[in-house]
Amino acid sequence: MKIVVLAGGLSTERAVSLVTGCGVCRALREKGHRAILVDLFLGLENVPEDLETLFDAADGLCPDAVIGVQAPDLAAVRRSRSDQGPSRIGPHVLELCRLADIVFLGLHGEDGEDGRVQAMLDLLGVAYTGSGCLASAMAMDKAVAKRIMEAAGIPTPPWQTLRYSRENVEKLAAELPMPCVVKATGGGSSLGVFLPEDRAALQAALKEVLQFGGQVLVEKRIFGRELTVSILGDRALPAIEVLPAERDFDYAAKYQSGGARELCPAPITEEEAGLVKDLALRVHRALGLQVYSRADFILDGEGRAWCLEINSLPGMTPGSLIPKAAAAAGIDYPTLCQEIVEQSYHLKRRG
Repeated sequence: MKIVVLAGGLSTERAVSLVTGCGVCRALREKGHRAILVDLFLGLENVPEDLETLFDAADGLCPDAVIGVQAPDLAAVRRSRSDQGPSRIGPHVLELCRLADIVFLGLHGEDGEDGRVQAMLDLLGVAYTGSGCLASAMAMDKAVAKRIMEAAGIPTPPWQTLRYSRENVEKLAAELPMPCVVKATGGGSSLGVFLPEDRAALQAALKEVLQFGGQVLVEKRIFGRELTVSILGDRALPAIEVLPAERDFDYAAKYQSGGARELCPAPITEEEAGLVKDLALRVHRALGLQVYSRADFILDGEGRAWCLEINSLPGMTPGSLIPKAAAAAGIDYPTLCQEIVEQSYHLKRRG
């Protein structure tokens, strides 16, 4: 197949996306596909007259992508594109997507996981991997996803959404119940997530989270073991327990060597494993997700599992959680990428 692996973009998760894209692209080429990596925002500026020849480019046009300690400087990324236009889609991106048999979505966060790229590809009549536009949008918005969970009877920590200005922060910090978690409603890679230990830290979190958007989610903090369950097709893969090396599992802890330990399969009872697997499948289906996803849970001291959120385009770097869960189920990384392509190719999209 001719495959465009779409990655990068202008999300705060840009660096993670590029590493995902490079891993996927090389794995698909190993499987015999004519795969190339295309940056959603930067595109390709100097191209041959026959764009199709790019599908045979050396190493699939993969850049030297790494994940730094800090999230990328998106203003610098904007300045690096020569046309400096308002479009968030770079030169020749759409033309290459039209030439492909399928687009593998290696995007994370805004303009990738939120349904907008899926809607664009639907309108172009181009096949793509993963969930459709509506399910993606609902899963990306943590508040909407929680409403769906509650309607489906899936336990999730008590929560509320807030809209406020910096002038209201001091009053809110004095009134909100503690302990709590403060989150941007549309983010990932632990960006825009705060675990304040006291009201001074809560006040700082309420100020800082505003940079990620206007609506903020505050939920009751549940203490327990952090588990994640990946869905592939119609089956749940082995649960993974995440043990952060530092107190907070932030962006750096998630992606830097030594930042966290991951135990796969998670050292939990068969009953506990069955519980979180069942809940992950139920969330996946309730939101109308397709092909693959990853749900995150807290297992409290009384054996209750609380679903925190679900990711419709979970990280696919070779060291990410879903490839590790797949490996525990006997599926190597190239085969995982191949299965995602095969399951996605024949889907009839309805949003």
